[in-house]
Amino acid sequence: MTTMGDPKPCPCRRGEQFDLCCGPILAGERSAPTAETLMRSRYTAYVMGDVDYLLRSWHPGTRPEELALDPGQQWLFLEIVRTERGGPFDDNGIVEFVAHYKLHGTRDEMHEVSTFTRHNNAWVYLDGTF
Repeated sequence: MTTMGDPKPCPCRRGEQFDLCCGPILAGERSAPTAETLMRSRYTAYVMGDVDYLLRSWHPGTRPEELALDPGQQWLFLEIVRTERGGPFDDNGIVEFVAHYKLHGTRDEMHEVSTFTRHNNAWVYLDGTF
């Protein structure tokens, strides 16, 4: 598991250390400047099992009351396929991604087109289609 102060690369595969990439976003020290950055931070939260961040970064209108992660699921890597809008001056955006994982030893992938919007001046996950 990656923690603050750890020189390992961030799980989101942007190429930066966790402390310089998703770590401060998950810790609430800064906001994600783009929809893609929020997507990457949410993937990192899944890797780390950070349910609190996942719920905080979900739009209140579509957020589940609780979220249970499968401890048998091991996230392997993230591929960003495409983005539409979602920049610093946009109000909404789309990020298509493929998240590769193992579940109880069997390798699989999740391909989703996620919709993001701004809520209270911050990017949040709205919904997605598989």
